[in-house]
Amino acid sequence: MDQPMYPAATKEIAKRREELAPEILNTFRAFSHQVFAEGALPSKTKELIALAVAHVTQCPYCIRSHTSRARLRGASAKEIMEAIWVAAEMRAGGAISHSALAIDTMQEEESKKSA
Repeated sequence: MDQPMYPAATKEIAKRREELAPEILNTFRAFSHQVFAEGALPSKTKELIALAVAHVTQCPYCIRSHTSRARLRGASAKEIMEAIWVAAEMRAGGAISHSALAIDTMQEEESKKSA
């Protein structure tokens, strides 16, 4: 298997994306620019949040992009790694909290057997 799972983000792919839906892409770019602008949260913090979310959603392109953008906005390697650990905890926390579904199901099945 010589082909990578994810193709490189090339200029050709970007051009094709723009050709297929230019208005939507331009709207998305404007939205993205506004979201990451300085506001109540500094841009660096927003990039660290985006980096953590990218790890939860497991988007390799977003991980690379937001790592670079966080560094450009002054995030240290330690801040980036801490954001990744927050993502890991949140992902694990979701599994733990959703265990309530499995426990509830087992209790329902046990109740049916007892009845």
